[in-house]
Amino acid sequence: MPRLTIDTEYLTEQLKALLRIPSPTGYTDTVVRHVAQELERLGLKVELTRRGAISALRQGSRRASARAIVSHLDTLGAQVKRLKENGRLELVPIGHWSARFAEGARCMIFSDAGTYRGTILPLKASGHTYNDEVDTLPVGWEFVELRVDALSRDVTELTKLGIEVGDTVAIDPQPEFLDNGYIVSRHLDNKAGVAVMLAAIKAMEDSGESTPVDTHWLFTIAEEVGVGAASILTPDIASMIAVDNGTSAPGQNSAEFGVTIGMADQTGPFDYHLTKKLVRICQDEDIRYQKDIFRYYRSDSASALEAGHDVRTALITFGVDASHGYERIHMHALRSLSELITAYLTSPVEIERDRNYHAGLKGFTRQPDVEAAQELARDTDPAE
Repeated sequence: MPRLTIDTEYLTEQLKALLRIPSPTGYTDTVVRHVAQELERLGLKVELTRRGAISALRQGSRRASARAIVSHLDTLGAQVKRLKENGRLELVPIGHWSARFAEGARCMIFSDAGTYRGTILPLKASGHTYNDEVDTLPVGWEFVELRVDALSRDVTELTKLGIEVGDTVAIDPQPEFLDNGYIVSRHLDNKAGVAVMLAAIKAMEDSGESTPVDTHWLFTIAEEVGVGAASILTPDIASMIAVDNGTSAPGQNSAEFGVTIGMADQTGPFDYHLTKKLVRICQDEDIRYQKDIFRYYRSDSASALEAGHDVRTALITFGVDASHGYERIHMHALRSLSELITAYLTSPVEIERDRNYHAGLKGFTRQPDVEAAQELARDTDPAE
């Protein structure tokens, strides 16, 4: 089936709404509730795991060999490590991101006593006090501190505010949506992936398109700390495509336009046959694409496989400049990803054997290039 038309205004509004909801790993209840309600409004049946990962079902012609699309709701953030004698807070990161991008960030501290605003600053923040030392301070979480915008001159006053070790700190996204299609914000990883999925669901519901198998729309809540899709898949899911960010940087082949298809990440190659199918759909449907390999990257697919799920996995991404920092993407990539998802989900099942958890050799996949190479080797072996 051809790609469907994507409502980019809806995609944009959903992304804006998601960015307004703080959701660092471990503090995701509000964003889960928001997305679950939107999925129900779109007409899907929604279930939550105990901790809040979302599984929304769109029924197809059959249940066996179901397909899944997954992205994550959680973002980077920080936690209070220590109440300092100067009335400021020592932090540790939630997820892997550099303190270089924390310096100067406005943020929100969530405590049992209430919420507080603040700014993450280097230990030597004032040039009027430290002169050139502000430029020679090393980069690292031990060299920054959180200044709370409340009376907090020492540990006693911090304690009176109700701030405690372990409190969650959410970093302001500071989004900008430009008229030329560029979007600049923190946490586009992976609020943009969630918006892409919602836009694809809306396109399918608006068109009434049927699918050959059930589709599970999955939204995880701990991808940034490596947990991801470890415990949300059901046995009937045969293939899963992760929607996440690609890295547009020197030495990478990702781009801020079109779809970037991940061929491998630090956990190894993605499924050969599923990835080839996605490339073929892009070619057939005239969806701009490029391929890339990510050496320092993992996604929901890695956590699913490491948890023991026997599922084919692939990764489709929107190119992000300065990932895990001040990120930038383009609407062209987001629209392209939504289009690819709709085309894939309405495409026929090609590996019928995948409907079985275990089966014999009949119907097992082939990798023609390997077999052709074996034939060539036999033809050129002088011993034959």
